[in-house]
Amino acid sequence: MLLPQPTPQEIADKLISLANHDGGTIVAGYDKLGHLTTRLSPEELEALLREAVALTSPLVPASLETSDNAKGGPSHMIVVSASKVRHQLASEAREVSRSTPVPESYEDQSVPGATQADFEPTIVEEYFIKRAARERKQADVFDRSAILREIGAVNSAGQPTAMGILLFGKTPGMFIKSSGVTFVKYPGVDMRADGGAMGYSRREEISGPLARVVERTWDVVFEEMRVGAVVKGRTREDVLEYPELAVREALVNAISHRDYGIAGRRIEIRKFSDRLEIISPGGLAGYMTLENLVEEHYSRNPGIVHGLYQWGYIEELGLGIDRMIEEMQSAGHPDPKFDSTFYSFKVTLSNFHDRRTNQHFTPAASLAPTNVQLANVSVTERQARAMTYVRDYGRITNSDYGTLCPSVSAETLRSDLADLVSKGVLMRVGEKKGTYYISK
Repeated sequence: MLLPQPTPQEIADKLISLANHDGGTIVAGYDKLGHLTTRLSPEELEALLREAVALTSPLVPASLETSDNAKGGPSHMIVVSASKVRHQLASEAREVSRSTPVPESYEDQSVPGATQADFEPTIVEEYFIKRAARERKQADVFDRSAILREIGAVNSAGQPTAMGILLFGKTPGMFIKSSGVTFVKYPGVDMRADGGAMGYSRREEISGPLARVVERTWDVVFEEMRVGAVVKGRTREDVLEYPELAVREALVNAISHRDYGIAGRRIEIRKFSDRLEIISPGGLAGYMTLENLVEEHYSRNPGIVHGLYQWGYIEELGLGIDRMIEEMQSAGHPDPKFDSTFYSFKVTLSNFHDRRTNQHFTPAASLAPTNVQLANVSVTERQARAMTYVRDYGRITNSDYGTLCPSVSAETLRSDLADLVSKGVLMRVGEKKGTYYISK
């Protein structure tokens, strides 16, 4: 769609039209012949888009995308996906009678083709056990069917909702695409591998019911967090690269509050040498802004939030952001950085450990398996386990390492050991199946 003289109202009308049908693209400032009629900077176009989206109800998810057009055509376009809910102008919505049913949120919508047979019984039972412990009751007092309806996991007809499939489904990805997490580790400060080419040193795709996604994602991030040292008085303490609780809160917030109606994009966790980025699909929901992020609390997925609360992954409702900031400050890190667009929300945690000097995280020499000082060697928590094993048993094989880290691929573990060899920490002995590693 072309809008030669775009206004927020005109853009809002086009957003609604595209979202209610098959989606599409809006090109602002050009006529039908492709001639420039209104010159707009990316900032001006984004401001217009913000105003336009605010005029829609429910808010139309739209993104501003860049096109590398060498012929001088439009370089920025508004992209709208087909929506699963019906949108209209906010002014029209306010005129609708109070008796008109409020459109369902995505988590409340029933999932076509799903039945309660798609729930994983052990996950359902685990939820009731966790809930009983939190409420100090016996798990057998709960009427399972009634409570599944009460919390919104199934509708009145007994059909699973999106929330039910996400919390209890055997394979949620069969019904809700991109429901999991993608973890990617880059060795440097940008998206490049060790040779300088674009690439990464580890990638993991994590899926399943949300409780398992939380657990598995945390395990992967924890494995890749380096262990460092800080000196307090005359003693030195080993510390993680990032405060444990801050990372947990950022992760659980992303899983709890992402827009699961956006298909084609998972939550992404990107680990660089100087920072950790957690990116969730969907911008801030409701009346939330970057300015009121600490004072106000709002969730687009209250059912999922309450479910994870009962599971114990959210200790106090509405305090995740506050706690994340406090933990980073207490550890001497800069405050978390928050960025929001219409299509994503990003939390960035920096591993600078001294806000006054901007001094980088320092790896711990105390993790060396011998008395050799390794002050400039950076190791992950997982590699520290391998070094400790060598210290205790004199050597380690790929099989031994696999037993220490059963959830990690063999290729990643081989890469870990090769990295320790290149850093002069370990020495490789033997070939092929007879290979083992000793302290250098």
